[in-house]
Amino acid sequence: MRGFFLAVVSVAVLVITVRAEKPIEAGKSNEALQGLANALKSDEASLEKLANEPFAATPLTKEDSAKARAMLWAAHVEKLKKERAAELEKKELADGTLTMPFFTKTFGEKPATGRSLWISMHGGGGAPAKVNDGQYENQKKLYQLAEGIYLVPRAPTNTWNLWHEGHIDRMFARLVEDFVALEGVNPDKVYILGYSAGGDGVYQMAPRMADWWAGAAMMAGHPNGVPLLSVRNVPFALQVGAKDNAYNRAKIGAEYGEQLAKLRKDDPKGYENFVRIREGKGHWMNLEDKEALPWMAKFDRNPVPDRVVWKQTGTPHDRSYWLAVPKGKAKGGSLVVAEEIMAPASWKASAK
Repeated sequence: MRGFFLAVVSVAVLVITVRAEKPIEAGKSNEALQGLANALKSDEASLEKLANEPFAATPLTKEDSAKARAMLWAAHVEKLKKERAAELEKKELADGTLTMPFFTKTFGEKPATGRSLWISMHGGGGAPAKVNDGQYENQKKLYQLAEGIYLVPRAPTNTWNLWHEGHIDRMFARLVEDFVALEGVNPDKVYILGYSAGGDGVYQMAPRMADWWAGAAMMAGHPNGVPLLSVRNVPFALQVGAKDNAYNRAKIGAEYGEQLAKLRKDDPKGYENFVRIREGKGHWMNLEDKEALPWMAKFDRNPVPDRVVWKQTGTPHDRSYWLAVPKGKAKGGSLVVAEEIMAPASWKASAK
């Protein structure tokens, strides 16, 4: 069994140690697991209600915890298959009155562990629809993969911040869920990348949804002041042309590269990064930036990292990795720093 340093904050950081008071009882753990199995058989469509069942408050052994996770995941996948097949076939997501068409192209043989998924965001923004349509078409053929599903969404709006409005979080989460459940994508091999305004989106969405990504690649974008603290467990590639002076992209990109280097120095087990300020290049880097894709492909998402840095930016989220705040209580600007610690040997013996 493991204990955790958990942080619950509003603006400043507060760290609290949470530990088990008693050894886990194998018999009660098994009873709780059986209760979960029975509940899933009788009411598969109401997974949300399970948290209120008595068995949900019973501590589980490590083995039973793994079994429970597998049972819940299987039930969730079956539910998604029933509800989402039509939108994947149509290749279009809806969120209220907004729609997000998307293009896919598959490369290579499917690994035994499942395909990788690469969400690639087009440029444009703050322009007429036909301009953004053209950028969408261009993004479709911009990069090639050794393996994986290359997915290019068409932004639901034509605003300057087309890739970091609040609906994008919901739509990207739904996209990933669809492809994991229906197309056999490995949830630990999902990547995000983007060029120009799409790069703006990477700066914003990589930290906001850090627990979803195995890696992120920002090409020729602008951060608009967002901090990168939350990408502690997301390998982050940052590339910009040295002559890309519009909006000070090159200057700010170099500054962010320095920030990543410092974060890496101060926390050597986190903040993997790949920074290239491309000499002689302007806004268009002549596809030299494709170097980031094989670099990213080396990494898998760690869904349970031993250290989490969670800085709320943009649209607040109520969870990140193994941390959560009560629904509706997430606050912009709050900061959580959490570390896993190993429990004493006496605890480990009781958790087999």
